[in-house]
Amino acid sequence: METIPEDTGDFNVSLQKKIFVQDLVPGQRIEEVFVLAEARQQQARNGPYWLLRLQDSQGIVEAKIWSPVSQQYAELPPGELVRVQGQVGSFRDQVQITVDRLDLVGLPDSEVDWSLFLPRSSRDPALLLEDVEKLCKQELRHEPWRKFCLHALRDDAIRDRLLTAPGAKTMHHAYIGGLLEHTLAVCRLCMTICDLYPRLDREILLAGAIFHDLGKAWELSSGIQRDYTDAGRLLGHIHLGLEVLGPFLERAKDLSAELKLHFKHLLLSHHGEHAFGSPKRPKTLEALVLHYADNLDAKMNIVEQLLGGIAEQESWTPYHRGMERQFFRAAATPRPEARPAPGQPKGQSLGPLNFLDDLGGRE
Repeated sequence: METIPEDTGDFNVSLQKKIFVQDLVPGQRIEEVFVLAEARQQQARNGPYWLLRLQDSQGIVEAKIWSPVSQQYAELPPGELVRVQGQVGSFRDQVQITVDRLDLVGLPDSEVDWSLFLPRSSRDPALLLEDVEKLCKQELRHEPWRKFCLHALRDDAIRDRLLTAPGAKTMHHAYIGGLLEHTLAVCRLCMTICDLYPRLDREILLAGAIFHDLGKAWELSSGIQRDYTDAGRLLGHIHLGLEVLGPFLERAKDLSAELKLHFKHLLLSHHGEHAFGSPKRPKTLEALVLHYADNLDAKMNIVEQLLGGIAEQESWTPYHRGMERQFFRAAATPRPEARPAPGQPKGQSLGPLNFLDDLGGRE
C-alpha cells in the first residue's frame, strides 16, 4: 500500500473548480477538487473501504472508495486539497460519490483561492466587524467603555483572528466569519431588548455581547479542519476570552472596578447553566439578557441552516441530534401589499414590517 499520490497535472485550482457540492446530481461523472474534510477506514463484506467527507464552499458530500481501489491508499490525511474522479450516486436519499481515483493537489496555500473550498458568512467579515465598531460609536456614551471596546477590536492580533474565526465547530455559525456574524446579531438583539426594558445598562450589555465569545477565536482553528486547539480543549473559550481581554482591562484605568467585575460576570455566565459549561449562572439582569440573546441567535442559525438544506418540495428537516428533533417548514402567512401613505411615492417602503426586519436593518 502507498500514501496518497500527488497530482502533478498542470492546472489552476481556482479555474478548474467548476462543480460545487450543491451542483452534484446522481448519474453525473465528475473530476473535481475538494477539501478532504474527513477520512475513515471501514470494513465491508468485500474488503476494506474508505468513508470520506468532501467539502467545498457550498457544502459537504459523503464519498466512498471501495475495495480493491481503497487498498491503494495507506492513509488519507484530512485537511488536504484532493482531486477526485468518480461517479455521483445516491444513498438513503443523499448524494454520494463513488471514487475511482483520488490525488493530492500539490499547490502551496498561497496559490489556492480558499473561498472556493471553505464555507463562509454571506457577508464579508470585514464589513461585519465594521458594523460592530459602528455600534460602539453609536451606543457607548461612557468614554471608558468606548475606548476599551475599540482598542480591543482594533488590536491586530484580535482583529486577524476575528476575521476568520467560526462561531463553533459544528453546531452554529460554523464557517469563516461565523463568529463575527453571531456577535453582531447578539449585539443587535441586546440593543433591541434594551429598548423594551429601559432599566437595563445597555452599555455594559453591548460590551459583553461584543466579547462574550471572543475566546472562540483561540479555542478553534480557522483552517480547513476547524478543530479545537490545545488551549481550547484544556481551557475553553470563556477562560480564553477573559485571558485575552485581561491586558486591555488592566490598561483601562478609567473604567471602574465595579464595571470591570460586572463585565467579567457577563462573560463567565453567558452559557446560562453549569450543565452547558457556564462557570457561573447569570446573576444580573444584563447577564440574563446576554445568555438568552446568545442562545436565541445560535438556535436560529441552526434551524435556518437545516431548513435551507432541504429541497423546496420537502417540509421536514433531517433529525438534529443537538436539538433532539426535526423541524417543519410551515406555510408563511401571505403579506398584503403595503398601501402608500398620503403623499408617499408609490413603491417606497413604509418601514419595517416586523421586529426581525427592524433588527436586521439596524446599523
